[in-house]
Amino acid sequence: MSRGRTRFPDLPGGLQWAGDIRNRGAGMKYVYREFDGIPFQGQDALGLFDQLLEFVLEHGQPALDALARLQTDPRQQELLDRLVRDGLLEKAAARWRLTPRAVRAMQRKALMEIFSRLRAGRREGHEAPSPGSAGERDDGTRPYQFGDPTAELDLGASLRNAIRRCGPGLPLRLREEDLELHRTEAQACCSTVILLDMSGSMARYRRFYHAKKCAMAVHALVTQRYPQDTVDLVGFYSAAAVIPEHRLPLIGPQPVTILDHRVRLRVPIDRVEEGPLHFTNLQMGLRLAGRLLRRRGGDHKQVFIITDGQPTAHLEGDCVHLVYPPDRQTALATLQEALSLSRQGVRVCTFALTEDYAGLEWVGFVDRMTRLTRGVAFYCAGGDLSECLMESYLSGRRTRTHLA
Repeated sequence: MSRGRTRFPDLPGGLQWAGDIRNRGAGMKYVYREFDGIPFQGQDALGLFDQLLEFVLEHGQPALDALARLQTDPRQQELLDRLVRDGLLEKAAARWRLTPRAVRAMQRKALMEIFSRLRAGRREGHEAPSPGSAGERDDGTRPYQFGDPTAELDLGASLRNAIRRCGPGLPLRLREEDLELHRTEAQACCSTVILLDMSGSMARYRRFYHAKKCAMAVHALVTQRYPQDTVDLVGFYSAAAVIPEHRLPLIGPQPVTILDHRVRLRVPIDRVEEGPLHFTNLQMGLRLAGRLLRRRGGDHKQVFIITDGQPTAHLEGDCVHLVYPPDRQTALATLQEALSLSRQGVRVCTFALTEDYAGLEWVGFVDRMTRLTRGVAFYCAGGDLSECLMESYLSGRRTRTHLA
């Protein structure tokens, strides 16, 4: 018999039977406890939050705005009240918004979905090849140096050194040169910036939905598995901006506002938000990522770029140039920014989404950037992005990998 769970609130004395039922041959085990007064939640109630998560992830802020229209239906109002009581929704200035608890739940759900095949790590922290003082103990010892933690002293080796120097007998006087410490593996912290393409083409094939879910999963992975690491989120479109953690589920790709086959526009950088926003300014995203990483203290630094096309915007002086079709000047400006990051020791990893491009000419830009920065490139569909992220972040591959 498979394991199950049943409640009977009408048992004598207000008891309920929570059946921990296991197949144990001729015997079964039953666990009784006092009824807590909470009725069993049916499948509709259990799936309510999951449905809300998917709804918000796919449609962003408009999905929360649509919840206001549900209040006219008494049945829907009851569901909203339940989410408020559970601490998942709250109202601010007549608008619904997700609580921090809801955002964390969405991150955990994304992490479980995307990294479901993840093998367990050996411990928290990234290993480094050289010995250090923050990791687990390794074989052997090393001489004590001023400032080393005394908790790692190898008492046996230190006493042997003192006896070898002074000979047997008491009193035994230890000197600093007698002290030895256990060798430990070094651990390194890593600072990461996720650059998320928010241009208009990311709305195709649910690319942005998958990319957003993966960004949430990576954020949860870093904060839970590697608490000493940092991760920042940056969205790039015609401009670039930092995305606060609580805003990530609510953002969406920029709507396409120009349908011309050829575009050549120049917009002052301080007024770029007033112009068309659906272009791809990867150069500005890389520049902002560099500023964020310079403020971080990680031993290693890396940038994840999630994009579906060649850059179509770049900076020149105090202006942003919006260019379509992509031209050589935009590509060179973006490559120069990537090279500058690489020379600062930042590892560049690019995820190129390639569903619907017949010739895939723009992939050549990703290849040039990967060779120039000695980085990593993945060519994949939006639905496969999760596995690429898992491999890149956890296995630490340092060679270019093509995924079919």
